[in-house]
Amino acid sequence: MSDIVFGTDGWRDVMCERFNFYNFRLVVQAVSNYLKERFCEDISIFIGYDTRFFSKDFAKCAAEILSANGIKVLLPKRAMPTPITAYAIKAFNTKGALMITASHNPYRYNGVKFIAEYSGPATSETTSAIESHLSTISDSDVKSDCSETLIKYVDPINDYINHISELLNVELLLEKKLKVVVDPMYGAASGIIEKILNKFGCQVVPVCSGLDNPYFGGVLPDPSVPDNIEPLINALKKENAALGLALDGDADRFGAVDSTFKFIAANQILAIIADYLIKVRRLKGAVVRSVATTGLLDAIANKNGVQLIETPVGFKYVGEQMRQGDVILGGEESAGLSILGHIPEKDGILAVLLLAEITAYWGKPLSEVLDNLWDTYGHFTGQRLDVHLSDAGKARLIEHFNNSTIKEIAGLKVLSTVKIDGIKLVLDGGSWLLVRPSGTESLVRIYFESPGKNDFAKIKKYADDVAQKYS
Repeated sequence: MSDIVFGTDGWRDVMCERFNFYNFRLVVQAVSNYLKERFCEDISIFIGYDTRFFSKDFAKCAAEILSANGIKVLLPKRAMPTPITAYAIKAFNTKGALMITASHNPYRYNGVKFIAEYSGPATSETTSAIESHLSTISDSDVKSDCSETLIKYVDPINDYINHISELLNVELLLEKKLKVVVDPMYGAASGIIEKILNKFGCQVVPVCSGLDNPYFGGVLPDPSVPDNIEPLINALKKENAALGLALDGDADRFGAVDSTFKFIAANQILAIIADYLIKVRRLKGAVVRSVATTGLLDAIANKNGVQLIETPVGFKYVGEQMRQGDVILGGEESAGLSILGHIPEKDGILAVLLLAEITAYWGKPLSEVLDNLWDTYGHFTGQRLDVHLSDAGKARLIEHFNNSTIKEIAGLKVLSTVKIDGIKLVLDGGSWLLVRPSGTESLVRIYFESPGKNDFAKIKKYADDVAQKYS
């Protein structure tokens, strides 16, 4: 019986400690059992993998076990980003995909996640079913009589490029011929992002690109943190390029630096893209964001008569909304994005391509585009505090915010309380504060944001004081 937790992002762990071939085989057999129970016959699955240590070997191991279970396996010959792996489900009409990745985690981690047949994150019901199978499996239950006739090598990259070409203004990119620095952080998008940008007429300067650096150059492969993309910033200064674009280890997260060398945060990128899609592209539908994501999206939606839908944290909830109706943009503050017409999975490749298009359209740095948004909708400033507490301190802090007698924070009236994920206090004037306890450690995250600098400073002091009080 296994104690592995298989959630929406699958299972991640430290390699050679818990993430090893013994445990991995159990997980793949559990997925096999789920697929056979769910679809009964004529089952096929795509397997993608990133550039981490042994990811390709884990993918081959998975292919052997799945084929031994009578499941057809489609396998790429090179590392494959998560968004392209998810799109491969649609391209090849499979019943899902396995992605071998630990995404933006440190190099010593690896992981595996299941992407559902609709090319998006698995629901809680699906992951619970896989966990249920996992809890009853032992090593002797793992089928290993590989059927090589059921394993086929395929390449989904061109199918993906053809698809996203329909979501972009390729003619504009071909006309403007932007000079762009790209940093795939030695991840799975290495070579692919350069190919796409070149195809769309951009002059591409790659840094930290390659499939043979599982240490990610000694840097955490997360482009949403400026310190992690210094090579990109340095190259941008040297090359006099219009834009710097970065992707994480499996290319589902994004980062950007403009021609003035200003880092554009994920929340700001979501707002820039949303405003462009609504006002320039004239897309129709709703804007969907998680409870922890910027209120600038609300201001954009409200001013343009667009519905705003708030979800719990986790892109699976955003993806559910995308599957139910037209969504112009779905996004999360942790650098997750998808748009109308695309799969309900976060896609860093599409996000950075949209930034290239927007830069080409406006003909000015993204920071100036952002300044225009702030002038129109309010200068939203936000922050997240990670508060490490004892279990008792964590409980007391949550109880403090769960108290319905809180009428104001930092002199701002509490207008409403949202409890779809943690406790969110919506304040007067567009400010808000969210408290989310970690389910796995003695940690509470406090998010807060305000469209006014003075109010932001007051809320920050309040959050700092509360964190200090319960520490």
